[in-house]
Amino acid sequence: MPHLTRTTSENPDFRALIQLLDQDLRERDGADQIFYAQFNKIDKINHVVVAYRDDAPVGCGTFKEFTAELVEIKRMFVRPAHRGQGVAQAVLAELERWAHELHYAGCVLETGKRQPEAIGLYQKCGYRLIPNYGQYIGVENSVCMQKEIHRS
Repeated sequence: MPHLTRTTSENPDFRALIQLLDQDLRERDGADQIFYAQFNKIDKINHVVVAYRDDAPVGCGTFKEFTAELVEIKRMFVRPAHRGQGVAQAVLAELERWAHELHYAGCVLETGKRQPEAIGLYQKCGYRLIPNYGQYIGVENSVCMQKEIHRS
């Protein structure tokens, strides 16, 4: 299992991983990435998880408040050499735990149809398809999902 660290968007390892994520998304989405980039700013994010293996950053994710009850999962990424090893699941589970600790009832997220591995991960982790929300309404490539996280 990777070592997980809760941090903020000021973390240099997080910022380095986000550069790799943006490069990957530009390759997958081409010109569509210009639209998505405006919703993926990383300044002043207080809820970031970075995954480490042997002290090297290998994955990340973050959330921000979406509504008083829900957080939006954002900027999930795992370095290609570390995919398929449970890193993304561990990061996602830690983000959900953190949101639960802050008394949120659930998580929403948006991913793209050109990221079938991400869709599969989220479904495996209990997310269900929902109608596209907010800025993603009517966006053909967008897939929106939601999961309830139960309060104790």
